[in-house]
Amino acid sequence: MTNPQLAVVILAAGQGTRMKSRTPKILHELAGIPLVVHVLQTAHALDAAHVIAVVRHDRDAVVEVIAEHAPSTTIVDQDEIPGTGRAVEAALGGLPDDFSGRLVVLSADVPMLDAATVRALVATHDEHANELTLLSAIFDDPTGAGRILRAADGSFEGIVEQKDATDEQRAITEINAGVYVFDVPSLRRVLVTIGTQNAQHEKYLTDAAAGIKLAGGRISAVPVSDPWLVQGVNDRVQLSQAAAEMNARIIRAWQLAGVTVQDPATTWIDGDVKLAEDVTILPGTQLKGATLVERGATVGPDTTLVDCEIGENAVVKRSDATLAVVGAGASVGPFAFLRPGTYLGEDGKIGTFVETKNVKIGRGSKLPHLSYAGDAEVGEHSNIGAGTIFANYDGVAKHSSVVGSHVRTGSHNVFVAPIRIGDGAYTGAGTVVRKDVPPGALAINVAPQRNMAGWVEANRPGTDAARAAAESGE
Repeated sequence: MTNPQLAVVILAAGQGTRMKSRTPKILHELAGIPLVVHVLQTAHALDAAHVIAVVRHDRDAVVEVIAEHAPSTTIVDQDEIPGTGRAVEAALGGLPDDFSGRLVVLSADVPMLDAATVRALVATHDEHANELTLLSAIFDDPTGAGRILRAADGSFEGIVEQKDATDEQRAITEINAGVYVFDVPSLRRVLVTIGTQNAQHEKYLTDAAAGIKLAGGRISAVPVSDPWLVQGVNDRVQLSQAAAEMNARIIRAWQLAGVTVQDPATTWIDGDVKLAEDVTILPGTQLKGATLVERGATVGPDTTLVDCEIGENAVVKRSDATLAVVGAGASVGPFAFLRPGTYLGEDGKIGTFVETKNVKIGRGSKLPHLSYAGDAEVGEHSNIGAGTIFANYDGVAKHSSVVGSHVRTGSHNVFVAPIRIGDGAYTGAGTVVRKDVPPGALAINVAPQRNMAGWVEANRPGTDAARAAAESGE
C-alpha cells in the first residue's frame, strides 16, 4: 500500500570523474544491472507516494535508463549550483507544495542498500519523533567520507566533510553513509539557509543537520550492522570490489535455496537470473541477464549464458549461448556457440563445435558436431551429419531451410537455402543439396570415383608416399 506521507529522492546528478569512463558512473553495471537501477529498485520497494531522481551530468543517458526500468519515477534537473544540498532542494520542488511527510534521501552510487534497512531507518525516525535520522557505518578506512561527530554521551553532534575536517576528526572511523530521513517542513526551513562557504564551494546536504540541531530538532545517527550496504562506488576498483561482494551474496542465497555451486570463486550470477532447486553450476560459469535454469539442469564448466532458458535435466557444458532456449533433457556442447533465436527441443542435442543462429531443432533431433545451422528448422528425431553447413546467405539476402522429421543426412553436406528436405529422407555423404528432397527420398550428388593407377609414382617420384606404395606390393 502506498504511503502518502513518504517520498524518496535519489541523488543521480554527480559527474563521477573518478570512474574515467565515457559511460556515466551510475550506469556502470553491478550483477548485470546499472548502479542507479539497484537504487531505483530499493526506492520503489518502499511504497512511497513519490520517487524523484535528481539528474544533471549525462542527463539524457541517465534519464533513458531510469525511464526504462522505473517509468513512474519523477525526473528533476539540478541547476548549476553544485552540491547535494542543492540537489535535494531541487527535489523538494518536485513534491506537492502541501507535502509535509518524510523524505528519504538515497545516492545513486550506493547500490547494495536494501529496502529492509531503509524501512528500519524510517521506523526509527518515527519512533523517536526525529527531524532527521541518518545511517552511519564503521569503516576501517574512512578516507574521503564525512565523519560523524558525537557528544560525550554518544548523542549526535554533527557531520564534518573530509576536506573540512581536522586531523583529529579525520581519525574518526564512523562515517556518514549518505542515507537520510528528513521531516520535510524542517528540511525546507534549513535548506534556504545553507551556503557554499566550504572547501568544495558546494551546498552540502550535511549542513542541514547543523541547521536542524541549532533549531533544537532531534537527530539520530544509526550505525548500520553491515557496512557493505552503504559502500559507495566511485571508481573501478570499488566497482569490482562491490561486484565480488554482491556476487558472493547472490551465490550464497542460491546455495541456501537448493542450488549446487561447485566453485563460487569462479562463478558469476547476475541479479535477474532465476534458478530452480537441484540445479548444478560447475566452475567457470557465468549466468547473465534474465537467464532461467530449471530443476536438475547442469551448467558448466566454462559456460556463459546470456538471457537463456535451460529446461529440466538439460546439460550445457563449455559453451556460449545468448537468447537461446534449451529444452528438457537436451544437451549442448562442449564448445557450442548458440546465437540468438536458437531453440533446441526436448532431448535434442547440439554438439561439439556447432554454431547455431535463428534455428529451431525439434524434439530428439541432433546436430552433433562440426556444423553450422542458421535460419533453419529441423523436425523431430532427425540427425544432421558431421560437418554440415546450412548455407543461408546468397550474398544479398538470407534464406531459410526446412528439414523434416526422422531425416538422416550424411556427413559433410551443404544445404543451399531455400530448400526443404521431407520427412524420412536421407542424404549421402558429401552431398550439396540445392533442390527440395521429397519425403523418403535419398539425395546424392552423382560423381563416380576415379582411381588413377600409378599417379603418385609418376607425379611424386622419390617421396615417402611413392616409396610406401612401391613397398606395399599391390
